[in-house]
Amino acid sequence: MTSPQSTPARRPDASGKVRDIYDCGDVLLMVATDRISAFDFILPDTIPSKGEVLTRISAFWFEKFSGLVPNHLLSMDPANFPAEFADWSEWLRGRAMLVRKAEPIPIECIVRGYLTGSGKASYDRDRTVCGIELPEGLTEASKLPEPLFTPSTKAEQGAHDENISFERCAEIVGLDLAEEIRALSLSIYAAAADYAAGRGVIIADTKFEFGLIDGQVTLIDEALTPDSSRFWPAEGYEPGRVQPSFDKQYVRDWLKAHWDFEGEPPHLPADVIAGTSARYAEAYEKIVGEPFAPLGAPLEEGR
Repeated sequence: MTSPQSTPARRPDASGKVRDIYDCGDVLLMVATDRISAFDFILPDTIPSKGEVLTRISAFWFEKFSGLVPNHLLSMDPANFPAEFADWSEWLRGRAMLVRKAEPIPIECIVRGYLTGSGKASYDRDRTVCGIELPEGLTEASKLPEPLFTPSTKAEQGAHDENISFERCAEIVGLDLAEEIRALSLSIYAAAADYAAGRGVIIADTKFEFGLIDGQVTLIDEALTPDSSRFWPAEGYEPGRVQPSFDKQYVRDWLKAHWDFEGEPPHLPADVIAGTSARYAEAYEKIVGEPFAPLGAPLEEGR
């Protein structure tokens, strides 16, 4: 079979930073590409097998927490995808999900368990994170007294998400729904962090997205992946310094050292691409507890 230039040949009905979405009537086909974004920019290079890692880790968490919160996943088996995608099964296997349609809730549900990233920068300015006051004496990678729910707006592609207060979140979606997604986010994070700790992984922070299906709050998009979370090795963890990670922090660090954030993002060196791919695979193996081996053929990008 000749490899298509995009998978599938039909153009997606919507494209995010990483995922291409195909509207199939009552359901959606979500394809995780190997694109990588950082600082809200889509980078010009792809990371081999990244899309599979994201999809398969998400599926693992969806199943693990299905008793805690419903999710939108119907099937990852290409045999169950709409017939129009049959010729692309070889490329969709492992990286595509058939999901129920949901009405997205326009909030990024961020949970922070440790002080790092933008939270650390905010804390250094005024001892708060997203308006939440914290005690003195915290440093880089300090474990927070309790996990924080710090919502943000969902920006259009190319724009930046904006951190908002819980009160502003309630204004946007209503108090009852805001309280529900806050409680769910904190509950899922706590359960995931406890599980991951037993696998030698610290989940420093993560982001959830929810939607409404038949009026019920449902976990959608992805869950607890290296794209939506910071995963740190528990071995060697030490507050006061930046931690090594199993996520795209490696790419973020390279960009900060080699780009002034003017114009288009630069190409990544081959060793950064290979190292990032290895970190994604290691994240899968740590979390899922089995070796990572790609299920599908390499996905060619470019339309």
